[in-house]
Amino acid sequence: MSANVITVSDAEFDQTILKSDKPVMLDFWAEWCQPCKMLTPTIEELAGEFDGQVLVGKLNVDDNPSTATTYGIRGIPTLLFIKDGKVVQQVVGVKSKAEIKKVIEESLLA
Repeated sequence: MSANVITVSDAEFDQTILKSDKPVMLDFWAEWCQPCKMLTPTIEELAGEFDGQVLVGKLNVDDNPSTATTYGIRGIPTLLFIKDGKVVQQVVGVKSKAEIKKVIEESLLA
């Protein structure tokens, strides 16, 4: 995993994500999920591009079911875009880097 992407668990979710002083893009994924693996390089590239502006995290839904349940995650990969502790946008499925970048710029950095 890229140095710019943090691993998030249920236990530290509130502290790390909801109380973050930066906007957050959180990737809900699982080890067995092929589309999730396809999305990983894109997530890592974006984490590098927005380093210092956006906190990028990954949460494994198999290991951390309570956060996934709280946010109603039914399909993975799902990206949640969180600003000031509130979900401002959600993207489900594999999207292009350009599409995700547009959401970051419009939802998190606008």
